[in-house]
Amino acid sequence: MKKNTHIIGAGLLTAIASSLCCITPILAVVSGTAGIASTFAWLEPFRPYLIGFTILVLGFAWFQKLKPQKKIVCDCKTDEKDSFFQSRLFLGIVTLFAIIMTAFPYYSSVFYSGSKKNVKIANTAAMQTVKLGIEGMTCHSCENHIEHTVNELDGIINIKSSYKNGTAEIEFDPSKTSLEEIKNTVNKTGYSVSNTKE
Repeated sequence: MKKNTHIIGAGLLTAIASSLCCITPILAVVSGTAGIASTFAWLEPFRPYLIGFTILVLGFAWFQKLKPQKKIVCDCKTDEKDSFFQSRLFLGIVTLFAIIMTAFPYYSSVFYSGSKKNVKIANTAAMQTVKLGIEGMTCHSCENHIEHTVNELDGIINIKSSYKNGTAEIEFDPSKTSLEEIKNTVNKTGYSVSNTKE
């Protein structure tokens, strides 16, 4: 039974590792340390393998838990009950947690819901649009982190980033903010601006 606990623990760790690159930007915003957002981006290429390993490990744990136990005929009394960490309830909790962790990139935007703002534009002719190449984005959570952080600058009218393209398109009022300030803000998130197209 102790083996089963180790298997469950391995499944839990791989589930966390598979989404660590996507959780870090949220933790960066919450803790106020935006620069750590891309710290675990190096895990992204391993994400499918970590998810697969999590599924295999938890599948094996469920198989072990649900397979019929061999009855041993014995005259000895045993009132030994499984601990909570060896129970089906705990395995169910770990499995649910693993599902929530692996699906994290798809619902991470709920943590950034307050990033929309109303901007009053004095001179629409003066508005600028710039497309920045950004390195280090690996999922939707990275997009949300960049959009949220840049949106906090005065004069940002609209921003849309794409981790697939490695870009962020930003519409802004140059009388309230500058391109350099926008680039510096992106770089402070832990991602880096690689090029600019105006």
